Amino acid sequence: MHAVILAGGKGVRLRPYTTALPKPLVPIGDQHAILEIVMRQLAAAGFTTCTLAIGHLGHIIRAYVGNGSQWGLRVGYSVEDSPLGTMGPLLTMLDRLPEHFLVMNGDILTDLDYGAVLRHHSESGAPLTIATYARKVAIDFGVLTTTEGRVTGFAEKPSMDYRVSMGVYGLSRETLARYTPGLPLGFDNLVLDLLDAGNPPSAYEFDGYWLDIGRPDDYDRANAEFSGNRDLLLRGA
Repeated sequence: MHAVILAGGKGVRLRPYTTALPKPLVPIGDQHAILEIVMRQLAAAGFTTCTLAIGHLGHIIRAYVGNGSQWGLRVGYSVEDSPLGTMGPLLTMLDRLPEHFLVMNGDILTDLDYGAVLRHHSESGAPLTIATYARKVAIDFGVLTTTEGRVTGFAEKPSMDYRVSMGVYGLSRETLARYTPGLPLGFDNLVLDLLDAGNPPSAYEFDGYWLDIGRPDDYDRANAEFSGNRDLLLRGA
């Protein structure tokens, strides 16, 4: 069971916290780095090997993680010299990956069972599996429906339900074989290509705890909630 952790971003939205630290290493709760929590969770889920795709401040991540032995993992590295998008870094390491593997962002806090996602993907036969989460989006305005210059409907500050990507994926080597290493490839490009080809991804629906630590308010919430969720997040880790 192998995982690829995408940890090469600059964390621009999380500044000033990421001025000196890469986003996966910002501390949560009692000084656990996000990446440490993820590593412990992966090991507890049965993963034995991991590749870290690093770029911005990658030398700090490499110094912190080392070979991963402190968590019972064997960790390797892939260096991203220029931005390649979400999926682009995978193309440069494809020959070193197993047939099916997990891909995840290095800045998420969740009690998702990563092993279950990979098993679901392996058994589904789908080209890509996307872990999804239910989100309700509130619109702070009165919403009008218009037809030919006339108002035909109205809803006062409605809310809409969506399932969003959690930034965790099950993926297969064959799915990426058609793309050129060294060129950017976004998650959106891959999904749209699969839909156009009539080969849709599988959805792994999850309704537990999930935070994407992308903005200062998300980071503040993660710190405020960590002590109450510590046993949940580090269960078995």
